[in-house]
Amino acid sequence: MKNMISQIALLLCSIVLLSLMLVSCNNKKETPEQQCACTNAMSEVNHLDWTKNAVIYEVNIRQYTEEGTFAAFTQHIPRLKDLGVDILWIMPVHPIGVEGRKGTLGSYYSCKDYRAVNPEFGTMEDFKNMVKVAHENGMKLIIDWVANHTSRDSEWLTTHPDWYVYAEDGSVLGPFDWTDVAQLNYENADLRAEMIDCMKFWVEENDIDGFRCDVAGMVPADFWNQAREELDAIKPVFMLAEAEQPNLLEKAFDMDYAWEYLHIMNMIAAGEKNVEDLDAYLAKIDTTYLCNTYKMYFLTNHDENSWNGTEFERLGDATDVFAVLAATLPGMPLIYTGQEAGLAKRLEFFEKDPVEDWTANSEITDFYKSLNTLRKENPALWSGCFGGKLQRIHTSLDESVFAFAREKDGNRVVVMANLSPDIVEFDLENADFNGKYTAFPCTSMEVDLTGDFSVTLEPWDYLIYINK
Repeated sequence: MKNMISQIALLLCSIVLLSLMLVSCNNKKETPEQQCACTNAMSEVNHLDWTKNAVIYEVNIRQYTEEGTFAAFTQHIPRLKDLGVDILWIMPVHPIGVEGRKGTLGSYYSCKDYRAVNPEFGTMEDFKNMVKVAHENGMKLIIDWVANHTSRDSEWLTTHPDWYVYAEDGSVLGPFDWTDVAQLNYENADLRAEMIDCMKFWVEENDIDGFRCDVAGMVPADFWNQAREELDAIKPVFMLAEAEQPNLLEKAFDMDYAWEYLHIMNMIAAGEKNVEDLDAYLAKIDTTYLCNTYKMYFLTNHDENSWNGTEFERLGDATDVFAVLAATLPGMPLIYTGQEAGLAKRLEFFEKDPVEDWTANSEITDFYKSLNTLRKENPALWSGCFGGKLQRIHTSLDESVFAFAREKDGNRVVVMANLSPDIVEFDLENADFNGKYTAFPCTSMEVDLTGDFSVTLEPWDYLIYINK
């Protein structure tokens, strides 16, 4: 009888314990990934909380100041914090090869030594201080990583010639017309191990927060998967792929480029495409990308600025409206060196050519600051599953007007963008967004949006309405 009572007591305890576990599971707060309102599969990448409403900024150290050094750039970090920047992406910091060098100073992307800094930029201590000041200002810092190739005078070519790819005549290959670099061979396990060790060096010794990975699609995805796993074991990192390949975001990368969007944007501004092409691109992203991944939207970067023209050359009067879309679409906006100051020249890539004036266009600076503030303060505009899904608002003029809403946790933002060179008059055709809003940036003005709301927009103009 005593044994029977003990068994009954044990059974009752087990039932109570199981009930408590079920209650605990039911009460457990869902992560943003679990709340994500899409039917696609989920990426295995766990996005860090500080990425959810971040703005990323590309730093061209050589051209940022007259000195072109880490130390000189460090003085700008408080200004960038005030602008609303969260992640500093530093273009390649490594020594640049001499053999086959392009121009006088060479390409940043011709890396000679993965464990050293370019003396043109300063010392390793200068670099460490830059990271320290960024962290003190509540910012994260990532560095550009060129894993696909080295310079043609890298020590590896002498010590590990089997780490490279060769032509039939025995000469080392270089990708495309990049005559100053040598292609690495990722079929070699020793190369993979050493490359990951070099990346770990920057996290362990210099406390960086992640990497922007150059031509990431030219390096095998399984290498990046392994690198991410080993880096995260040291410190959770943020990884940006210079690619537009969904498979790279399955395990390795948080974010990739919206390259196709950039080309569509340029062609809309040139009158060669319209909003229907933008709709098609966004629909493709919805169906081909894992739903908790990030896209990076940008008007310009180092390649576009130097080789294809400034945003003003490519976009003209459409520059502001596309900056608004970069800040409000479901991704993360990038600002490139000088963009917030209205930089209107193509920066030389292989020569010294500094930004000349950071204060000449304060109205442009204020414009980007206001967009960054809007994005940070409104959860509807956050990245990935942290933010709201894009809900297209159809209009009577959909080929010219791109209107949408995003909503999260009771916060809703409505954006209407005239992506044409004409004055447009249109009606909104769906009423899911009905409500009272304030206009951005004039938040003292209230608007009552209804299903029969009519709008007039000047060429390349926009409206942003906030409901919270």
